[in-house]
Amino acid sequence: MDLQSKEITYEGAFGGPFVGTLHWDADLKEPRPGVLVAHAFSGRKAFEEQRAQELAALGYVGFAADYYGEGWSTADPAEAHAAKTALDQDRPALAARMEAALSALIAEPLVDPERTAAIGYCYGGKAVLDLARQGAQLRGVVAFHGILDRAASAPDVPITAEVLVLHGWDDPLASPKARSFLALR
Repeated sequence: MDLQSKEITYEGAFGGPFVGTLHWDADLKEPRPGVLVAHAFSGRKAFEEQRAQELAALGYVGFAADYYGEGWSTADPAEAHAAKTALDQDRPALAARMEAALSALIAEPLVDPERTAAIGYCYGGKAVLDLARQGAQLRGVVAFHGILDRAASAPDVPITAEVLVLHGWDDPLASPKARSFLALR
């Protein structure tokens, strides 16, 4: 196994540039499935990079994406909440930024664009669910401890991806109403 990584700067609507990191096994020569990894509310950090590296070790191309722009991250919870709140008030921007990240992933020659998925943690779970709600051509989406509410701006289109929501029942960030599978549409 020859795990490699490279930073990718990509553009998108509603801000940017965005900075993500692609991870892959260079011993594998054929295009393979790509998995977009959406970070939690404090920005792309070692946790998301590690998940993308682990995916690469399993034979995927892992892409630790950036939905804030310029690779921004913080260790300050107040700054993180402020960034999340600002983006949460502009859900079309979040959706467009996630679409830009997916486009950056599938543009990579290592990636089979017909076999892509997205996973996200906490606010990143919301981000990948929003991507699915946009009708993005993904095989699957997994939200880990995601925030589940559907944006009023989400188009009324079918979700083509298989969706798995891994969520604690007593999680205070998602109301019982948001836990309903109807929140996906």
